[in-house]
Amino acid sequence: MHHHHHHYHSHGHRGHHHHHDHDRDGNKKGLTIALLITAGIMLLEFFGGVITNSLALLSDSGHMLSDASSLALSLVAIWFATKPASPNKTYGFYRFEILAALFNGVTLFVIAGFIVWEAIQRFYNPPTVASASMMLIASIGLFANLLSAWALMRKGDVKNNVNLRSAYLHVIGDALGSVGAIIAGLVMWLFGWYVADPIISVLVALLILKGAWGVIKHTVHILVEGTPITIDLNEVKKALESIEGVIDVHDLHIWTITSGLDSLSCHILIADHQDSQKVLQEAIHFIEEHFKIRHTTIQIETSQIRHGDMKI
Repeated sequence: MHHHHHHYHSHGHRGHHHHHDHDRDGNKKGLTIALLITAGIMLLEFFGGVITNSLALLSDSGHMLSDASSLALSLVAIWFATKPASPNKTYGFYRFEILAALFNGVTLFVIAGFIVWEAIQRFYNPPTVASASMMLIASIGLFANLLSAWALMRKGDVKNNVNLRSAYLHVIGDALGSVGAIIAGLVMWLFGWYVADPIISVLVALLILKGAWGVIKHTVHILVEGTPITIDLNEVKKALESIEGVIDVHDLHIWTITSGLDSLSCHILIADHQDSQKVLQEAIHFIEEHFKIRHTTIQIETSQIRHGDMKI
């Protein structure tokens, strides 16, 4: 029985890892395509903004810069995550993805601040903008964004990977920024109403801020070992306590190492006559089946075990 259990466990790990690698390849492809497109458009919009004198284009290129950096960081993170774990970093470099996302969120805040500052200056004295060229450039930008979004959707795992999701949201936000720039261009072209330019820029900046805040909140939650958003701790506790022979479950912790890789540890107190290996096997199986957590550390205790009160 014990031998069989061992085999089952290692097999589970191998399967999981394989699934991870396959995702990573797709993620890499999608990110690379999106990065190349975004970097190109960023340069186009930046110089276009300078030449046409449009802050909306400049702010959209700022958005693109934040995007390009987020895509580049996501790629670096994927590369890091494949580096093997070492004795002093037993989780490998998975956490780097989370740190990269946090860094992104912070840079975004700075960029948005700059845009708002420049827009305030322009409100009082709106400069003339070459609106026709501006609309053309913004339209190319929009098309390119939709192309990157499509590449990420098709190749990568946008739903489950926070790294990829943040990249994807950036790209979608970008598309909105380009739409904004096109609208501003249209208004200026039709009505000569040049205040439209700073107004749209501020809206783009707010979009950037909203995305940044979401990323920061999520990454900080992971870094303080928060329970994964998709899992209800009380539900896990109830489920474990419903296993036959279990008296009580305590010191239960669930945390995220990186997107799609969760860990769980707990102590299970069982009745003295119960077979601890049987309870353990059932617990491992149940957690893997229902909560998709494969990284479990479970301490089985009978009434003779005494340990100090847990502070946490």
